[in-house]
Amino acid sequence: MEQARPARRQHVSIAGNIGVGKSTLVAILAEELGWQPYYELVADHPYLDDYYIDQERWGFHSQIWFLSQRYEQHLEIADTPTSVCQDRSIYEDYEVFVKGLLEQRIFSHRDFRTYRRLFQSLTKSITPPTLLVYLHASVPTLLGRINGRSRQYEQSIPAAYLEQLNRRYDEWLRRFEICPVLTIETDTLDFAHDVAARREVVDMIGQAAGVRGMMQERMMP
Repeated sequence: MEQARPARRQHVSIAGNIGVGKSTLVAILAEELGWQPYYELVADHPYLDDYYIDQERWGFHSQIWFLSQRYEQHLEIADTPTSVCQDRSIYEDYEVFVKGLLEQRIFSHRDFRTYRRLFQSLTKSITPPTLLVYLHASVPTLLGRINGRSRQYEQSIPAAYLEQLNRRYDEWLRRFEICPVLTIETDTLDFAHDVAARREVVDMIGQAAGVRGMMQERMMP
């Protein structure tokens, strides 16, 4: 009797704008599929409050901290034998946020070149995700979700900034080829509160990751 091949280890990274539901989806995937969750450690960020007060003064410090934290997380993920789901990847920090800061002249060209050199050196030594899930939402939806959670430093984020980030995400993912990408439109898909939407999202990710059989077994009522 032929033995079933072991399921491929998954490293699924969840990408998307501020407030779109990345952390919520990581928690759902961990619960439904038994994957090891890796969250963005925002609460431990020593520069974040200062950054939202004075972006030019603290922008470089803030992004270097995110880069180091994300790199350490990628190394830890590489040593994890089970499948994992990750809140943000190291790639969008550079492609979306750092390039956006340069575009807004918050990053100087000197700081940008320094960051880019470090980013390129670090990413040569890491294994990319097996799947990147991009959660997209319109700016009104993002603002509604941001206002519904208790992160004080986010309450002053302007709509124009979220619009710029959405544009940068779209530009980045049009040329992203490091791993497969699954885009999920979330304006009408409230997986945080709607059980049917939750199952729909998990089903889409399970199919894209090739773990449908295990998913159906775990999600049976």
